Amino acid sequence: MVPSLITFDIFGTVLDWKSGMEASCLAAGRPLRHEEFDSVVNRQAEIEAEAFLSYSQITRRSLIEVLGLDEHVAEEIGNNVGEWPLFSDASALRGLMKITPCAAMTNSDRAHGKQVQQSLGFELSDWLSAEEIRLYKPDPNFWWAMSRRTGVQPGPTWWHVSAYADFDLAVADQLGLTTVFVRRAHARPGSARHGILDLNDLVAMLD
Repeated sequence: MVPSLITFDIFGTVLDWKSGMEASCLAAGRPLRHEEFDSVVNRQAEIEAEAFLSYSQITRRSLIEVLGLDEHVAEEIGNNVGEWPLFSDASALRGLMKITPCAAMTNSDRAHGKQVQQSLGFELSDWLSAEEIRLYKPDPNFWWAMSRRTGVQPGPTWWHVSAYADFDLAVADQLGLTTVFVRRAHARPGSARHGILDLNDLVAMLD
């Protein structure tokens, strides 16, 4: 069965979040140690659970608080995280869009969406950012906001793709979506209907 909609987590699933953070920190003169990536990500999740801030501000705070980066350097990184490199298989999204609508559900800002889509070289069917609806995944209301925009009701014909099975996919599964786990090097595993090595596997699955 061809999905009626495929939604994607972006940071860590389509965009190489870890490599991008490592490169930015190295350029700032503060190399990121192996365990510190997870520490920054975990701190961001804690900040997201507080009063709403833009993702640029959340990135800035997490880099200052966890890594001790200079405030202005951290702000510059936060403003430009959408320019971090894409995974090499991100181009598979173009093929997937020939099969069914593909949309982003991302805990980031509108500006980051423009940056990522510029790197992709094309726009997705829809792009829903946390800044637009002022809430963050894994709040189930994020999925309901996408449902209202697309007219697609939660259910097995709506597929959600993420490298974070303990975060995105757990909620998607509770809502009845078909879940797809991407096994990135820094992924957080958990239960999912399908497991793939990269996005090309998803094209092959549906083509």
